[in-house]
Amino acid sequence: MPKRPDRIALGDNNNISRLICGLWQVADLEKGGTLLDPERAADALQAYAEAGFDTFDMADHYGSAELIAGRLLARYPDASRRPAAFTKWCPEPGPMTAEIVRRGVQERLDRLGIDRIDLLQFHWWTFEHPAWLDALHEMARLIDEGLIGALGVTNFDAAHLALALADGVPVATNQVSFSLVDRRAAGPLSQLCRKTGVKLLAYGTLCGGFLSNKWLGKDEPLSMADWSRSKYKRFIDTAGGWDAFQDILAAAGNIARKHGVSISNVAMRWVLEHEAVAAAIVGARIGESEHRSDNLNVFSFALDAEDKAALEEAFAATKPIPGDCGDEYRRPPYLTASGDLSHHLDAIPSVFVAEPMPGRPDRLRVSSGSVWEPIAGYSRAVRVKDLIRVSGTTATHAFNRCVAPGDAGAQTTYILDKIAASLAALGGKMEDVVRTRIYLRDASQWEPVSRAHGRVFGEILPANTLIEAGNLIGNYEVEIEAEAIV
Repeated sequence: MPKRPDRIALGDNNNISRLICGLWQVADLEKGGTLLDPERAADALQAYAEAGFDTFDMADHYGSAELIAGRLLARYPDASRRPAAFTKWCPEPGPMTAEIVRRGVQERLDRLGIDRIDLLQFHWWTFEHPAWLDALHEMARLIDEGLIGALGVTNFDAAHLALALADGVPVATNQVSFSLVDRRAAGPLSQLCRKTGVKLLAYGTLCGGFLSNKWLGKDEPLSMADWSRSKYKRFIDTAGGWDAFQDILAAAGNIARKHGVSISNVAMRWVLEHEAVAAAIVGARIGESEHRSDNLNVFSFALDAEDKAALEEAFAATKPIPGDCGDEYRRPPYLTASGDLSHHLDAIPSVFVAEPMPGRPDRLRVSSGSVWEPIAGYSRAVRVKDLIRVSGTTATHAFNRCVAPGDAGAQTTYILDKIAASLAALGGKMEDVVRTRIYLRDASQWEPVSRAHGRVFGEILPANTLIEAGNLIGNYEVEIEAEAIV
């Protein structure tokens, strides 16, 4: 058995364990209101670090995890020799000014007690609110100031990761759910990572502990003891239910016996063998039984063709988790511990506000704030009774900047988010759209635009017209208008 976990270079400055210690369980342990003793908890983390599990992942909402990690890091006066600290900033949707972003980052630095965050990961709850791009660009500037070592995102789908990259954001990692049950990350997201060099940090690899010998052949549980298990039971249900899950466990169990390892080892090995994956995140046990020795067995074997074929056969009896990575936080079915976002947010604010049209009580309008709307005399969208029309919409951000210049597919992703926000402000949704019209600068770009359109409308199937417009203004490659009946 290996004595320490395998390692991997993550960018220029981070050499990390391929098994990262996740601290999400701190929030679970503290949900009753009693905080963990930070020094004793840091002792537990130090034991992990000394065993080679010296990369820790946390977030602003994982209880006192950042404070506990800060106590650990303080024990290493030589910053070059201390464990790696990855954390996340998950602000509520709203304006992302330089001051707001710096304040959010500084709070992470203060809680960790360090001068630079090795990897700061950003989560955004709804892409209909475009300020996520402002936040990422501001965070990129803080890399130049030395406050952030590398910039990551969490729960980004392939389309929005591609949009961020096309807009010039230096994203190094994307942390997403990836397991034998949730295999979405093996699709378009991994393809994009192979093309761009972005690496995946995989969480949920053990499905909250369900992917283990403990659950093989067991009856379906009727209640869940903690948030993590509640969340991943929803994944199991969505993927086809307990019987289909038992088929995966049985296949993994046969492979485990063949190699003399555990089902958990097989589950993690399957994820780690994907080229796009830099590391898997496994919960650090604080005050509970630890599995460091067993986890090291992940590096003692490799899956062969027979193993992979057996798992594929088990997968065939399951249902794919719907959508792409991160959709579980942005659209039904919400695969969270509560089945919605209630334990994360009170509400998601709209970026646009509907206004009545003077003298016409039967009409509502929304403005995107463009300087041209009052000059040229138009609205972003107008609702008359049950009909909503959205004007020709381009990838204009913050009133005067073209997003992802030269990338028609990325611009389409941004435009469709803006259309969705316009509809939502007027009481509509993308499912209500009955017609779209697309104008292209260059007809040769029809495929990436069509694919982006299909990701949103693949089940809605509105009537569509695609036109080569020839000479759109500025750096815009595509313009889209929409009609919806609500």
